[in-house]
Amino acid sequence: MAKLYDAIDQRLREFIEAQPMFFVATAPREGGHVNVSPKGYQDTFSVLDERTVAYLDLYGSGAETIAHLRDNGRITVMFCSFDRQPKILRLYGTGRVVRPDADEWDLFAGRFGDGHVGARAIVVVDVDRVADSCGYSVPFMEVVGERSLLDDQHRRRPDEQWPSRVLSNAESIDGLPALEPDHPAPGQRVMRSVNG
Repeated sequence: MAKLYDAIDQRLREFIEAQPMFFVATAPREGGHVNVSPKGYQDTFSVLDERTVAYLDLYGSGAETIAHLRDNGRITVMFCSFDRQPKILRLYGTGRVVRPDADEWDLFAGRFGDGHVGARAIVVVDVDRVADSCGYSVPFMEVVGERSLLDDQHRRRPDEQWPSRVLSNAESIDGLPALEPDHPAPGQRVMRSVNG
């Protein structure tokens, strides 16, 4: 039976922290494609307070979520348990993108693991609806471990290749703007922090 919650309480926070992955869903304001992205690495999600969550957004094959948030801000984050406790938890809200060169970056960055060199942004979500459902049909699955492939790939990428990754993330598959041309590449962020 589905249940609505007034906020993210301690029990829900513990459930969130126990999940090895989460899913993010967004869509354009009009037409276009709905996007659902699986997110791994447990240390990339943080409950900031009972109505605010954030996750570390890593470079990938596209920038749909960023484009949709710029377009309308709507976002749903879903956690799904694959172990003995059948449960699906959805956090509905409004998201915004914090760039690596934003003044508030350092306020959030310490909430995540520091081994992710391919950090593109931090997505902060103001949660306006918290709901769970049974998850009775979700299969039992065992987590063997996290894949390090994305982090490994980002570590191998030389600094001079990052600006082209920014350009390839400039718009969504529907042509909505995603990363701005001056979005700092990971190598640029490191240089800025080292040089002051």
